[in-house]
Amino acid sequence: MTAVSSITQLSNLVQTLPLVKDASASGNLQVLKSLLGPAWRGMVQQVGKAAPTTQMPVHYRAHFDWDYLRDRPQLARLFDAAKDSQWHPQKDLDWKRTVDPMSDEHALLPWNFLPIAHLDHFAKASKRERAEQRRGITSWLLSQFLHGEQGALFAACQVTEAVPWLDGKLYGSTQVVDEGRHVEVFHGYLTQKLEKKYDINDNLYVVIDALMSDSRWDMKFLGMQIMIEGLALGAFGMIQQKTEEPLLKQMLKYVITDEARHVHYGVLALSEFLAQLTDRERREREDWAFEVSLFLRNRFFAHEFYDEYYGHTMSRGQWDQLVLQSEMMAMFRRTMFKRVIPNLKRIGLLSDRIRPRYAELGLLEYEKGRAAPELTAKDLLEDRD
Repeated sequence: MTAVSSITQLSNLVQTLPLVKDASASGNLQVLKSLLGPAWRGMVQQVGKAAPTTQMPVHYRAHFDWDYLRDRPQLARLFDAAKDSQWHPQKDLDWKRTVDPMSDEHALLPWNFLPIAHLDHFAKASKRERAEQRRGITSWLLSQFLHGEQGALFAACQVTEAVPWLDGKLYGSTQVVDEGRHVEVFHGYLTQKLEKKYDINDNLYVVIDALMSDSRWDMKFLGMQIMIEGLALGAFGMIQQKTEEPLLKQMLKYVITDEARHVHYGVLALSEFLAQLTDRERREREDWAFEVSLFLRNRFFAHEFYDEYYGHTMSRGQWDQLVLQSEMMAMFRRTMFKRVIPNLKRIGLLSDRIRPRYAELGLLEYEKGRAAPELTAKDLLEDRD
């Protein structure tokens, strides 16, 4: 790994202090202990950007079941559904289709949806320059999806080893295949069609580092199946709705179908497991989920895009306010947390103790939404609220 200089680390620390403090927002010392290391590595040392590869220490036990007991019928049905729903990127997607990132007829995203739409700098740019920035924002979004899918691939491998039930392991094996396919299609679209890819966002890196390095299998479930996958479902659905580019729309439709099963898997597994924990253990997971919500909310500030196109025109603080007030961010927050909050409630991690913190963020309005497994992929594709 290429070392980041002390001066650069100091600069990163000052610049990211408002975000690093999210690692201690709940005041839970156990959560603080588990997140500060990933926050330091991701935001200050920026190890996800310092080199083309990153090594993360992982500490967990693989759980072998020599009885091969099949006693989880809901997971067994989910396993059958996953086997029936497999798709092939080269056969089921039209990769021969030409994608023109500059096209208005098949626009990657609508102009008025971009957070930069009302900036004078953007308005005064040529049509080609504006189209190039739209390509950049779309590439940034899809790059973060790609990085999240790689994290999901590795987490699915870990969970398949560590989950104690055979039905969970069998379903987990299909998720490994799903995530490998998602990495393939997002990488292919970015490199072959858009020809542009961004580094992992620091906030997303922190979450992936935290769940990969945690020794407890249920924390991997919580971080990936409920939080990252739940938020991704909302984001995928919104972009699938907004884009007019046929290949991207088709690709996201297939991915959403897979992701709906993955969230279903997490809800089934955690609803049973978390009910057996002590109050202290449940509080830790509740606080951890809240703080991960903050990191995942912050991942959509698109600082990597800002550094490339707008770092010379405004401060990062001004950029953050612009993004927060944009239609894109409002829709992201609405669609993402509309998926996550009901699932947290379903698995028992939205108690009266933690509710005021979500209320401060304006997120409790989503708690009455449908949680998995009732919410299907068809619902996600048809939901346009």
